[in-house]
Amino acid sequence: MAATLRIQSDWSRALRRDEGEAWLSCRSPGKPTLYGSLTRRGLSTEGVPDIAASEGFVVGEVTKKSILISCPHENAATKFLAPYTTFSRIHQKSVTCLDISSGGGLGVSTSTDGTMKIWQAADGEIRRLLGGHVCDVNCCRFFPSGLVVLSGGMDAQLKIWSAEDASCVVTFKGHKGGILDTAIVDRGRNVLSCSRDGTARLWDCGSSSCLGVIADCGSPVNGIAVGAADSSLNLGSPEKAPSEREVGTEGKILLLAREDKKLQGVGLQSRQLVFLSIGSDAFNCCTFLSSTYILAGTQDGNIYQLDVRNTNAPIQVIHRSGAPVLSLLPYRDGFVASQGDGTCFILQQDLDYTLDLTGADCDAVYKVASWEKQIYTCCRDGIVRRYQLSDL
Repeated sequence: MAATLRIQSDWSRALRRDEGEAWLSCRSPGKPTLYGSLTRRGLSTEGVPDIAASEGFVVGEVTKKSILISCPHENAATKFLAPYTTFSRIHQKSVTCLDISSGGGLGVSTSTDGTMKIWQAADGEIRRLLGGHVCDVNCCRFFPSGLVVLSGGMDAQLKIWSAEDASCVVTFKGHKGGILDTAIVDRGRNVLSCSRDGTARLWDCGSSSCLGVIADCGSPVNGIAVGAADSSLNLGSPEKAPSEREVGTEGKILLLAREDKKLQGVGLQSRQLVFLSIGSDAFNCCTFLSSTYILAGTQDGNIYQLDVRNTNAPIQVIHRSGAPVLSLLPYRDGFVASQGDGTCFILQQDLDYTLDLTGADCDAVYKVASWEKQIYTCCRDGIVRRYQLSDL
């Protein structure tokens, strides 16, 4: 594991004033942590802060919202990005899940305050309150159209909502435990859910019926993802002919991030096991980077990158901290990850530095969503943050 650079969470505010200071650290496995600080010495002629670093750290490019710091001794570099906007009034308590519509205009989020809301992505102004779940809503996402929302709750119900008038148009019942994650097949005639009851189910929106249990794991399924499988992969064939209401399941694989330290791949149409991979701890989340590469994050801070054609050994294991990996999102030619200690970072193949999205001070960042060059995060501190990545 490479060295990890950290910075004071509100560094951009601290460095706004003259002589302002912010702390830095560089942690390398098996070595003492190097601590340092940044000090503002005034403004450059372009109006950008002139920042100096203490011994062992080097300041690179500085803008109003970003600062590139390197620690040459450990051969590590990180660009820290401050939020472009923060929305603190959408919810009263922790924001546990969020998504952004395909057009970028709307956001949807759930909270431990018991609410699920639709809001304007530009300014956080609340448009709709989606009420109908009993107890907490665990997950929410837009359908590809951006006009409809899918949600899952602790009440074991899966619901579909109109984003236009907030009406609940379909309720699916069948799970015996709280729903922890959902996925949408293609344009959304079929949807998927996973639950504390250990199952992943496929549902038909048109007839509001369950088309089948895709997997029964005997252990809670914390996260799922669906994607097109590499053509060389044998997904098996279904034991009986699929219902004509099953649309778009052929050639797809369903990933299941399981509480019992297993990551499972299942042929979506065949319901057959494709692979089972064992990790260091409970798997919390998973995603596809491509038809061959997948990512999965564990409770003890590991991010596994695997090739679906050979899951015996991971391609790499990324470990930034021991905090739970809570969310993984493919982004350009890399990914965004968020963790339970407030870290949220982007790794890109062509960048020789890590990009850190700052602002959460040790509060878990539960979920990350993106729209074009904007990234939205939701956090235990009750704040939705928006980052602007156009200047990469």
